[in-house]
Amino acid sequence: MQEALSTVFLDRASLDQGDLDLSALEGAAGVFTSYPRTAASEVSERLQGQQVVITNKVVIDRALMQANPQLKLILIAATGTNNVDLQAAREQGIVVCNCQAYGTPAVAQHTLMLMLVLITRFESYRQAVRDGAWQRSEQFCLLDYPIGELSGRTLGILGYGELGQAVGRLAEAFGMRVLVGALPGREREGRPALEQFLPEIDVLSLHCPLTEATRDLIGAPELALMKPGSLVINAGRGGLVNEAALAAALRSGHLGGAACDVLTVEPPVDGNPLLDTDVPNLVITPHSAWGSREARQRIVGQLLDNLLGFVSGQAPRQVGI
Repeated sequence: MQEALSTVFLDRASLDQGDLDLSALEGAAGVFTSYPRTAASEVSERLQGQQVVITNKVVIDRALMQANPQLKLILIAATGTNNVDLQAAREQGIVVCNCQAYGTPAVAQHTLMLMLVLITRFESYRQAVRDGAWQRSEQFCLLDYPIGELSGRTLGILGYGELGQAVGRLAEAFGMRVLVGALPGREREGRPALEQFLPEIDVLSLHCPLTEATRDLIGAPELALMKPGSLVINAGRGGLVNEAALAAALRSGHLGGAACDVLTVEPPVDGNPLLDTDVPNLVITPHSAWGSREARQRIVGQLLDNLLGFVSGQAPRQVGI
């Protein structure tokens, strides 16, 4: 086995809130250094002398790689690789590994939670109790907001990989019918195109990657095809849904509700159409669906596997090859 490698984790706080066990990962490195976060201006200095870099969202570009010829391995503490210049890594012989399928149970349960929050009008009833409406009621219950049931409704899924399938299984346990639609350019038998798919479903759940083909996949024309009162759930990627169009469809009352765990720009420091306070029946969660302790610990385990695999000459989850 090769000598253990000097390793730096640039944005540990994006993964670890002090509740994870990183001891095995730290022990596998020759020297292990971690920082809660690293600004762009600090990356170059912190990479000096390091053979392995772990990053969740910190950008590692061509210039940084060229300035650090000792760098051998980039471990991404996530699935997405857009923060690493994969072409530059290939050219310089740097191996890049990501993490995969770690958050399936967490994201699937979050997706169903969002459906349930919308269909039961949970937020409206919680606020009604806080405002004293139940306390002032003339009867034992408060039924001011229409409550629906998932059972008997049709869930439409776009993106039927491991995560989409997990959501489908949970939905079926609630008595839903599951229909899988075709993504643009990926049509296949048994999966209807959007024009046939959207009018048939009561709830749309998005689990596809964000590409040029799927950017603004669901815009004003697509939302208009959906049944009045239907629901939209986006726990996939910001940018799959045109946010201004979604806000307009909610304001008009055409949609019954929507819930998003992702936005086009995160964090939304410059605002977002979906953060306007007058958008009705909308739930926003802060890209937290993936973040169960169990899912984050699985990432740590995969980082360790990727590091040990690289040292032994067989790096798993290698990307960009």
